Amino acid sequence: MQADKELDARGLNCPLPILKAKKALADMQSGQTLCVISTDTGSVRDFQAFAKQTGNELLEQQTVGSDHFTLLKRR
Repeated sequence: MQADKELDARGLNCPLPILKAKKALADMQSGQTLCVISTDTGSVRDFQAFAKQTGNELLEQQTVGSDHFTLLKRR
């Protein structure tokens, strides 16, 4: 996953990965991409809902071992 910015949220539980992603996206330009790496299994579903609620685009999600990768595009 190629992204303009990467956020390592491994070891953090809900809602911290979402809150940190929201803060990171606020500092980015429209159209830039953010890759969030988390270990919280609930974050996969949380990021799907987050994207719908905020208008940011969910480009891709992958799970590799215990790491969940979410690629978001800033609205």
